[in-house]
Amino acid sequence: PDDISASSRCVATSLRAEMSSGAGRRVLVPMRRPSVFKDAARAHHPNPMMPSTRGWRAAVAEASIPTTRHEAALKRGLELGLPGAKCLGDKSISTFSRGELPHFAGINTFMKAPYAEDIREVAKYDATVVGVPFDGGTTYRAGTRFGPQGIRRISSLYTPFNYESGVDLREQMTLCDAGDVFTIPANLEKTFDQITNAIAYIAATGSMPIIMGGDHSIGYPTVRGIASVTSKKIGIIHVDRHADIQEFDMDERMHTTPYFHATNLPNVRPENLVQIGIGGWQVPRAACAEMVKRRTNIFTMQDLEDLGIDKVAEMALERAWDGTDAVYMSYDIDSIEAAFVPGTGWPEPGGLLPREALKLVGLVSAEGLCGMEIVEVSPPYDVSDITSLMALRIIVDTMGSLVAHGKMGAHKHIIDKPYVPI
Repeated sequence: PDDISASSRCVATSLRAEMSSGAGRRVLVPMRRPSVFKDAARAHHPNPMMPSTRGWRAAVAEASIPTTRHEAALKRGLELGLPGAKCLGDKSISTFSRGELPHFAGINTFMKAPYAEDIREVAKYDATVVGVPFDGGTTYRAGTRFGPQGIRRISSLYTPFNYESGVDLREQMTLCDAGDVFTIPANLEKTFDQITNAIAYIAATGSMPIIMGGDHSIGYPTVRGIASVTSKKIGIIHVDRHADIQEFDMDERMHTTPYFHATNLPNVRPENLVQIGIGGWQVPRAACAEMVKRRTNIFTMQDLEDLGIDKVAEMALERAWDGTDAVYMSYDIDSIEAAFVPGTGWPEPGGLLPREALKLVGLVSAEGLCGMEIVEVSPPYDVSDITSLMALRIIVDTMGSLVAHGKMGAHKHIIDKPYVPI
């Protein structure tokens, strides 16, 4: 460019070393400054101020998203929390924090969503977040009973708007936090019944259950809850480093067993179970026999490397949706490379990178879900909340993809049976 400084010109016309003929001596010869730096237009570079970049298109698209609910939230904050001090220039600030800001203040529901203390209120919302604080099914490191708390705490960091996808969860869907299921420490079967009743109740209202575990033993009772309020068939996409499909582990239905029992449900066929990321040194051989016997669909990390995320997602969706009416997603945080998610009970190196995980979740969710869960987040082993943050991102990217593709609430037609507690 013509405005390059004199000192920069000296660098651009730097010296090169060249051997003089036959003398064995090095001499410095000035290089001519390439004319491309001075004259040629860089036509191969996209203009970041033009619609050719996703970044610019995203900035422009933001203006099309309404702010109605945001404005209503500010008004509500002032009514409930009193107007702020007279010295404040921003008159939307209340005396008592009653909304999204400050991110470090307030009562930690999930992303500061309304708390459905009266559980009957969940019927008013597109999706309901519910915690399942249980780690009685762990076979190594416990601590996942604190998973829901950890995810809720870090969720206050986020706003409801995603720049790249152009989705504002507050404006384009409705969400509540139903609190936690009352689990029974040290009793798997009683806890399973509690979980099934909780998820069945939420699902029966038409609100999509978004479940924060808890260890992966909850994967059976959560699916059982949804399956109990529909006569339709359900497929499962299970992202994990572990197979979780043996019948028992140490004589109990531990977190290594949920998909043996889930695929015994009459409307959940094993042929529609897709397991992505399986591998490493923690897959019990007992699980392999069940995979073969039940003819489930398994993709290892090497399959993901060889085929690519897009192709694996396409194949997974094809199998999960084959002959079914809805798909449920179970996401185990330990499917992600252990360096990024230290706060989990069974870490396994060699998993998905965070961007790969988010892309996979977005592709799966784009076709619609009847529910989802994130499991095996163990805050006692976490560092700076990074595992909880990744779990949060899995959840919000799931909702964002559903909204972006018009699939939020698309599962409601399968709910054709009443809630009957067990």
